[in-house]
Amino acid sequence: MELVMILMLVFTLACALFVAFTRNLLTAAIVFMGQSLAMSIIWMLLQSPDLAITEAAVGAGVNSLLLFIALRKIHAVDATAEREEAPHEGSK
Repeated sequence: MELVMILMLVFTLACALFVAFTRNLLTAAIVFMGQSLAMSIIWMLLQSPDLAITEAAVGAGVNSLLLFIALRKIHAVDATAEREEAPHEGSK
């Protein structure tokens, strides 16, 4: 049980560092959602199911939805897709 807790904490720290240093906003939002889910598992391991449910609902659910809507509004999702497709069009 303690090994799982340590693994979840390391995963949470790795996600936080990845989100801080990545340049792709969509990837950062997805990894942030994974970090919230890991925190939800940590709360369950700490025998606090009320906080686990809240973290899963708000952190991974509502917060991620708001991030995706914000990325869509500032056209960050569209810009990412266009940048990834541009080299393929030029190489034909």
